[in-house]
Amino acid sequence: MRSVTVSIDVPETPEQVYDFLDVMAHHERFTNHYLTDWQFSGPGRGVGSCAAVTASLGSTKTDVTIEVVETDAPRRIVERNVSASGRRVARGVYIIEPQPNGGSRVSFTYAWVRAPLADRLLAPSVRATMRRANRTVMQRLAAELTRHVSAGGS
Repeated sequence: MRSVTVSIDVPETPEQVYDFLDVMAHHERFTNHYLTDWQFSGPGRGVGSCAAVTASLGSTKTDVTIEVVETDAPRRIVERNVSASGRRVARGVYIIEPQPNGGSRVSFTYAWVRAPLADRLLAPSVRATMRRANRTVMQRLAAELTRHVSAGGS
């Protein structure tokens, strides 16, 4: 299946964006419209930080494990997502790029490594659903970044 990419421009620097995204617990703040029941394990930030969540998209719910598998501060964070009892494996990649006039462009790409037959048969619909959900994620991320930086990065 083809990947889905969404992006947003934010006024925060790449370092500020990376510092926020590097903390797994912060992801709950901007994804809890479709990822719920967060349980964290491993380190709080960086490679090895994990979360077990319930994804609710459309009329389906599935348990998902998210683990950070690679980082390149302050530019990139790569996550591995496993769900559907291991039948669905995907990579989520955040890319943070400085903008010429200040601020950053934050892009998130969700790429299926392995997908169940139903996902593959319904690929256009599955991709559209993921794109909509992740556009909302980006809008909520922008708002959370502003709150986080205004509060002094707590």
